Amino acid sequence: MTWKARLRDLVLVVLAFVIGCIGLTAYTVYRIWDVGQQDNRRPVDAIVVLGAAQYNGRPSAVLAARLDHAIDLYKQGYAPWFVVTGGKQPGDRVTEAATERSYAVARGVPASAILAETTGSTTLESIRNVRALFDQHGLHTALFVSDRTHMLRVLLMAQDQGIEAWGSPTTTSPADSEEPMHFDALMHELGALGEYTFLEGEPTYAPAASSDGTPSATPSASAVPSPASS
Repeated sequence: MTWKARLRDLVLVVLAFVIGCIGLTAYTVYRIWDVGQQDNRRPVDAIVVLGAAQYNGRPSAVLAARLDHAIDLYKQGYAPWFVVTGGKQPGDRVTEAATERSYAVARGVPASAILAETTGSTTLESIRNVRALFDQHGLHTALFVSDRTHMLRVLLMAQDQGIEAWGSPTTTSPADSEEPMHFDALMHELGALGEYTFLEGEPTYAPAASSDGTPSATPSASAVPSPASS
């Protein structure tokens, strides 16, 4: 084979790789958009709010949008449990979960209905800890609340953890409505989905046989309350 033939083959391989990457990226962007447009609210065991930035007890606009939507779902009676998630970022005095809990209680969610995951610093860590909470309380189904761009990854991770999961994204998050933030969120999700798919993805969760140690999640109630009326 001549050097020209080798060069031609190399160019074809590189071209095929580039086209494949472009196609995969385009499909992933479509899936992020498509899943984010779907509101699959239904009666479940728990509504789970994914954490976001907070400022020493004051939720960011992104977190407040998630909470407002989740609180509305709870008041409509979609679930008896309200799960808040998220630990501390460097420099924080309180956890994201504590901020979410205070916000929800101030807006009518009973403290006895709230479960808290207080140590997760990533989406995956929080969902693993939510799985532990579900095991503790005999819960199986969840309605996850986050931004539109976040929902595909959230549901993929939740299903991999063995949670029967549906999504109900907030429609008021600046992460989706403000163009610079939306672009940043989309780029973040493309990278995070790639990392999870190729480096961190795991098979469907199977309960461990042993019971040594307490999961890193802190329930704030022990009895299932009746759903609130709308």
